[in-house]
Amino acid sequence: MTRASPLQITSAENPRFRTLLKLHQSSRERRKAGLSLLDGVHLVAAYLEHVGAPEYVAISRSHLDDVEIAALLGSSTVPAPLIFSDALFRQLSSVSTPTGIIAAVRTPQPSALPAQPDACVLLEDVQDPGNVGSIFRSAAAAGIKEVYLSTSCVQAWSPRVLRAAMGAHFSLRIHEGVDLEALARDYPGRVLAVASDSATAFYSADLSGRVALLFGNEGSGLSASLRDAAHASISIPMPGHAESLNVAAAAAVCLFERVRQQAVSREP
Repeated sequence: MTRASPLQITSAENPRFRTLLKLHQSSRERRKAGLSLLDGVHLVAAYLEHVGAPEYVAISRSHLDDVEIAALLGSSTVPAPLIFSDALFRQLSSVSTPTGIIAAVRTPQPSALPAQPDACVLLEDVQDPGNVGSIFRSAAAAGIKEVYLSTSCVQAWSPRVLRAAMGAHFSLRIHEGVDLEALARDYPGRVLAVASDSATAFYSADLSGRVALLFGNEGSGLSASLRDAAHASISIPMPGHAESLNVAAAAAVCLFERVRQQAVSREP
């Protein structure tokens, strides 16, 4: 069966444009439709590699000759693109300088919470999309497969989180709206709360094996009840004059200390 021809769209009243615009503007619409928007060549390529076919692909007219976009469109799993005028495409893009391609995809849904969670990251009420996306990216790079978010965290599949994570979503099992205290209480390994007032430096703790690392809100940190559910707390020593580390930076430091410790443990 041959693929349908690209559809040229120049009117803001076009129903396909209106559908994509609603998805771009409203997290409620994205949740209702079960769709997420991937803005940019890298994100679309990551989805094609790790998940599969998108529902829609939108291209701006001025990017039709882009080599990377043309390569993506050559995939047999990509549906016939919707070609928008540049003015319409800019209304759909979440970046100031659009890269020329957006895909609407089914938001991957993880299975039920595992009975025996593996090494993982737990995020309590982290609000900044850039922080959450950066943490996802560090977790994926460090070999972590599971991330759990509390109900008050920013939506994991929002355009800004997706952009910051640079495709890491598709290497992770992301669980949202999780009761982190219950998960921490039942976790089959060590639960470590990262808190600036802990007397135990993170490099003195065992971060290898099955461990859950807890990170809290940018301003208030972890709640007392979640800290109480942890087996221990750790901190990142700061000999300089900074009051605290950005939560995404703190997560990266701890995750790659875990990578270092695991590498050392495998040395002969």
